[in-house]
Amino acid sequence: MSTRIIDTANLAEALENELTATEHCGLFVVTDSNVKEMVLPRLASVLQKHKASIISFTAGEENKNLETLSQIWRKLSDNGATRKSLIINLGGGVVTDLGGFAAATFKRGIQFINIPTTVLGAVDAAVGEKTGIDFNGLKNEVGAFALPWAVMISSEPLCTLPQREIKSGFGEIVKTALITSENFYALTLSENILSDNDSLRNVMTMSVAEKQRITDEDPLEKGLRKILNFGHTAGHAFETMMMARGATVSHGEAVANGILVALILSHMLTGMSSGEIYRYRDGILRRHFSPIAFGCKDYEELTRLISHDKKNPSAGDIRFVLLESIGKPLIDIPVTVPDLHTALDIYRDLTGY
Repeated sequence: MSTRIIDTANLAEALENELTATEHCGLFVVTDSNVKEMVLPRLASVLQKHKASIISFTAGEENKNLETLSQIWRKLSDNGATRKSLIINLGGGVVTDLGGFAAATFKRGIQFINIPTTVLGAVDAAVGEKTGIDFNGLKNEVGAFALPWAVMISSEPLCTLPQREIKSGFGEIVKTALITSENFYALTLSENILSDNDSLRNVMTMSVAEKQRITDEDPLEKGLRKILNFGHTAGHAFETMMMARGATVSHGEAVANGILVALILSHMLTGMSSGEIYRYRDGILRRHFSPIAFGCKDYEELTRLISHDKKNPSAGDIRFVLLESIGKPLIDIPVTVPDLHTALDIYRDLTGY
């Protein structure tokens, strides 16, 4: 069974139709304090009609933990949730990860619908069957694979987001476009892509559908699903390095810069046209994102972080997802330290650092 992707310009109407058509005994909404204030009122009449119980927690990644999960379980139990109940996870990635894990484990599993309220939440966390919490200081250390009943994609909640949050999610959309098709990628290069709601919702829906297709074929990340790590190997290293410096770099910003490194390596190692490097730099990176500032003295640290990426087969064995061309990804391509350093040199030349 595959998750149904519901693309809508009217979230309240779509939710009403879904709740009317879906058999359930007891409706629960899991959300965080920010979404409860900014987005939940838009759906209040529908949720009241269906007698939904609202379960909210304080917003923030630091609350994606066992304590919050226990609170959700307790409220489900106290309010009579059964295996025939339905949970709606309304929020960003923290909410869909946490609410999905609560649904996957309560009564050994009950149905849930994800309604992501951020671009990143929609295209990254809301699909793919992964749910979980942070534990013992480690991100997503405890979790389960669980399939949402449906994912509802709408640009309505995005009006509550700062532009930087929208751009963060857009980095993941571009990644998915690059690994899937030239036609999809061409849409992301449109100058008004982030200012036109219909265009943004369109590429969000395409990104979600492509990720769903990939994860359906490889639900446990044994092969094909690895292509979703494109841009993330260097991106995670950038994110970690900047975090250690106390600098604020969003996940999508880090991935967008990691993509440039991956494209450089693709030209060096797999024969991808150099023109794609410049098309990406000029059409995506310069237009929407700031480059990561680093120098030669940082190469050792970046190499260490990349070599310890959890996606590598073993510590010190550097592997990247690269492109042969747009829409033709290659997984587990070995990269030597000298080649990596050359790619970082070229990155700095292309971005002015």
